[in-house]
Amino acid sequence: MPSHAEQGVKPARLVSLDQFRGYTVLGMLLVNYFGGYHVCPQDLKHSNDYCSYADTIMPQFLFAVGFALRLTFGRRMEQSGDWSSYGRIARRLLGLLLISLVVYTVGARAPNWEKLMEIGVWGAIAEPLKRQWFQTLSHIAITSLWIVPVIHANHSIRIAWAISSGLLHVLLSYWFNFVWCHTPPNAIDGGPLGFLTWTIPAIAGSIVCDWFVPAVKSQPTLSPIHRGLVWGCVLMLMGYALSCGTRLYDVEVLGPEEVESVKIASQPVLPTAKQFINKAATSNRAGWLAEPPFVKPPDATVRKWNYWMMSQRAGTLSYLIFATGFSVVVFVGFYVVCDRYHFSVGLFRTFGTNALIAYILHDMVSNAVQPFFPKDSPAWYALSGLAIYFGITWIILRALEKQGVFIRV
Repeated sequence: MPSHAEQGVKPARLVSLDQFRGYTVLGMLLVNYFGGYHVCPQDLKHSNDYCSYADTIMPQFLFAVGFALRLTFGRRMEQSGDWSSYGRIARRLLGLLLISLVVYTVGARAPNWEKLMEIGVWGAIAEPLKRQWFQTLSHIAITSLWIVPVIHANHSIRIAWAISSGLLHVLLSYWFNFVWCHTPPNAIDGGPLGFLTWTIPAIAGSIVCDWFVPAVKSQPTLSPIHRGLVWGCVLMLMGYALSCGTRLYDVEVLGPEEVESVKIASQPVLPTAKQFINKAATSNRAGWLAEPPFVKPPDATVRKWNYWMMSQRAGTLSYLIFATGFSVVVFVGFYVVCDRYHFSVGLFRTFGTNALIAYILHDMVSNAVQPFFPKDSPAWYALSGLAIYFGITWIILRALEKQGVFIRV
């Protein structure tokens, strides 16, 4: 039977993708605004040594980006062929990167011309390259550019690309990147090399697109829902299994010389043979298991920070693999509710169909609201500010939606 593409029929838009994206945007608003308040629960705050709920948000953005990129690219290939499709996608992503440089402003790099000449080019751009310029929008743009060469390839090539990117990240982290990300000023979201592991949820999104969108999918042996749930759970288990390597950095395993040292382990990426021997000698089977995701581990006086913990700051492999599986399972849930049972939430639609504007807008609204709501406010007052923040953002987005104004890169 001919596919939708062969019949020249444009496949119906997946309601679940917009709903999933809208849920993710709202989650971002919640953790970015409320996370700084003293009354905010720990799991709604970004963490650097485990995967909290807040840390699941950005991988979902990259998952949705990979899904949409695969879908958009497939349609453009049908219309205009290989090279023009690659060029158009690349120009759009470079445009998004330019937008990110404008959105992520930096402070004055020097008080005067003489000081600017003294610090030089690298002195002026070193901190923005490590922090301000490498946040969500720039990571989306660079990660998408990184996967564009394989976005139209078969599954095995895309998976090999994701695995190779992850292994390259491990090697570069061993060389310098993990310690550098934790050297002041600390990196954000993996820093300039974060795209290597952000590739994992983006590639996963492109593969899930093939399962759920009739115009581009192959014929799976399992239904898309079952396949998504199985592989989502497998990825979460894989990510957790990798995170158990963090137990090799318990202080009792490392030895007394690490007790009074800095927060980061002296060999944070590749454990030594001595660490394995000490662990085997001091622990039973349960002692090899890390705390599950969403459970805060002990502090650095008990366990030194290392590459195998789930860390958004360092973009570690265990974190991105687990968060990718979590994203797949959440998306499948939205697919069942929205596309199988035809239920959707208007609030998710409003935020999901104008995600770029919502992202750009949310910081401006936050800057307008937060000065009136101190960080040590009682819960009722802090939540009132959160409601005002949500309400203003929604009113603006809803007005644009009613006028048919949508901005997508």
